[in-house]
Amino acid sequence: MAQQTTPKEAFLKKWNNSKLYLLEIAESMPEDMYDFKPTEREMNFKDQLLHIRGNMLWLGTTYFSSETFDRDKLRENPPQTKVKAIKALTQAFDFVYEKIKNTDPADFKTEVDFFAGKKSKLQILNLLQDHVTHHRGQLIVYLNLNEIKPPKYVGW
Repeated sequence: MAQQTTPKEAFLKKWNNSKLYLLEIAESMPEDMYDFKPTEREMNFKDQLLHIRGNMLWLGTTYFSSETFDRDKLRENPPQTKVKAIKALTQAFDFVYEKIKNTDPADFKTEVDFFAGKKSKLQILNLLQDHVTHHRGQLIVYLNLNEIKPPKYVGW
């Protein structure tokens, strides 16, 4: 019988796979197309990546550390090149990984104030992954619109 995993172990494994998949997507888009956006109301490719990064840092800091998140500081000197954007995204994934790895599993039951009402930290954990998935799907469309074959899906 296969050993059961905890929500924390399952998240950390999925998080690493999500990281690898998103980084492959980020690498797939040529740097001269990082400003591509399908419509005026949407973010461009690079801004999607930086938005994902910002959300990770916000949720990881606010709900899984004692640190204070400074959104204004994050907006200062945003990465301007593909290499720097990918590096910043990698660092954000690694930051969240370490925060969750060091979280006591019992803490996932703790309720926190969230703009959408009281949520458990387990719900925040799920939101971390869901937000990445949401925007990654948009980035896959960006690649397809530019006749760039997206990388093969990385699931579990």
